[in-house]
This record gives sequence, C-alpha cells and structure tokens, in this order.
Amino acid sequence: MSWALLYGVTIWTYLNPKESLLWGRRGLYKEEPEITERAIQNTKKKALITIIILPIIALLFILSIKIL
Repeated sequence: MSWALLYGVTIWTYLNPKESLLWGRRGLYKEEPEITERAIQNTKKKALITIIILPIIALLFILSIKIL
C-alpha cells in the first residue's frame, strides 16, 4: 500500500467518520446502524493523529534510506 493512498484514506476518514465506520459493513445490517457521537469523535481523533504522524514517519524513512 502506498503512502499516498494510506494518507488519502486517513483524510477521508477524518472528513467522513460515519461513512468510514460503515465502510464494507453496510451489507451486514438491514437498517442503517446508529453510530454514537463518541465513536465519531474517537475515529476523528485517531485519523487526526495519523494525519500528523504519518508524514513524520515517511520523512524519517526516506531520510534513513538516503543516509544508508
């Protein structure tokens, strides 16, 4: 999986937390499941942390390859 795809999915998750929580699981439910506000906030927090940390990890990875 490329870094750009992972980053894009993370941004999508932050912007659409309800959709991302149901991604691939809609067929399991007869009716639209109710997602709590706490679950939405938790998803957004995790996505935001990933949005901040992922570029740092990618940069460190790139720099470590160039150094070696």
